[in-house]
Amino acid sequence: MAIPISVKQLIEGNLIESERIELKKGFNPEAILHSMCAFANDFNNWGGGYILLGVSDNHDIIGLKEKQVDSIMKQLLNLSNKVQYPYFPIIEPVRHSGKIVIVLYCPGGPARPYKAPKSLGKKSEYMYYIRHSSATVITNTEEEKELIGMSNQIPYDDRINPHASIEDLDLQLMKVFLRDINSNLNPNTLSFEDLCRSLNIVDGPKEYLKPKNVGLLMFSQNPEKYIKTPWIEVTVFHDRVGDKFEEEKFEGPISSQIKMALQYIRNAAIRERVQKVNTQAEAIRFFTYPYTAIEESLVNAVYHKSYEIDAPVEVRIELDRIDIISYPGPLPPLNKDNINDEIVISKRYRNRRIGDFLKELRLTEGKNTGFRKIRAAMKYNGSPKPVFITDEERVQFITRLLIHPDFENEPLNEPLNEPLKSDQIFEFIKLNPNCKRKDIEKNTKIPLGTLKRYLQELIGDGKIKKEGSDKTGGYVIIGE
Repeated sequence: MAIPISVKQLIEGNLIESERIELKKGFNPEAILHSMCAFANDFNNWGGGYILLGVSDNHDIIGLKEKQVDSIMKQLLNLSNKVQYPYFPIIEPVRHSGKIVIVLYCPGGPARPYKAPKSLGKKSEYMYYIRHSSATVITNTEEEKELIGMSNQIPYDDRINPHASIEDLDLQLMKVFLRDINSNLNPNTLSFEDLCRSLNIVDGPKEYLKPKNVGLLMFSQNPEKYIKTPWIEVTVFHDRVGDKFEEEKFEGPISSQIKMALQYIRNAAIRERVQKVNTQAEAIRFFTYPYTAIEESLVNAVYHKSYEIDAPVEVRIELDRIDIISYPGPLPPLNKDNINDEIVISKRYRNRRIGDFLKELRLTEGKNTGFRKIRAAMKYNGSPKPVFITDEERVQFITRLLIHPDFENEPLNEPLNEPLKSDQIFEFIKLNPNCKRKDIEKNTKIPLGTLKRYLQELIGDGKIKKEGSDKTGGYVIIGE
């Protein structure tokens, strides 16, 4: 079975944290067994990891001899059976830079904690292995207790959803995703089931194959049918009392939600000012809010919220600030007292799979750099420091971005006139090529008269076109 991410991306793309990648110049069965066990235990909910055979520690492609590959594949199967309980990673031999590399994708296992023999000799003691930074280690007493306490605790996004079926996953959304990340997976040569298994968004035997929650969040047109409030709500206030406001709700696949909500926020809240300086040739440009800080804050909220809690991600655009709110608050060791420290480190993730998909789409880095990136963007713009807020019980998490001082007391939040309807239509057509007007109307909830007008504008702007007859044809993006 193939893996969606390429060897090139694993080695050079900087998409996956080094803690989740183990490079092996050759085939060392004992070390590989221990790393497989550690990734299966997924102690920090990172989402498991990858083992690359035939790549040195300094990322040089050494390669494996072709005659070795069959033997190594058989030995890897034997190693999988030595883990308690048996654990089977996805294994794929690939050719990169003219040399053969074997990739083992080791997702967090469904039956942790896992043990592996300390050595491959007879009657070897079985130990628990976990990852510490980029090393595989045996657990100490406290770590072992914590790991055992995590028994069968699979993060919500990686669990199957018994109320949905594999038919609720959308093939076209998967094709768009694979194209956007330049994946080597070819959806046209795989059965739908094999494609879903390669993306690790389904689980179970053939007769009871069910989608995982992350699959519904990423590749379902209507995840809200199966998951509590998986959407983003944006409220724009036009006065300080709160009597005048506008609300928009962004539903559908979470990657699409993020893109549409960001565009809406950009139009509603970001203004630019250019200031000439006598002592220098270039003018100074600054904004009400730096877009990078908003983007990072919103993506972090979507990534780290709990999808078991009946509360959406909320964005409140006030006259003097933007609050981005998610539920619940941060995981330990973060708390209300240390969350605004200059150096904030937390290596525990609530959703181990959502982050991987968002990273592959370049929407997040997932390397514990979110706070730092938001602070840097605000500082560069000349804005006040961001404020991160949670309470004693960590019920909620708020990222507060204050407006640039030069824009204070200005009426920025002007009412929006049919905001971003064309962007919403364009995004839907992009995700659903050859869709009909009635499909667009049903899913975007845009009134028919308004929809017709925007479709004509998009056609006139050369962004979309209609292919085929009125009965069988549909709309497509030009150049796709």
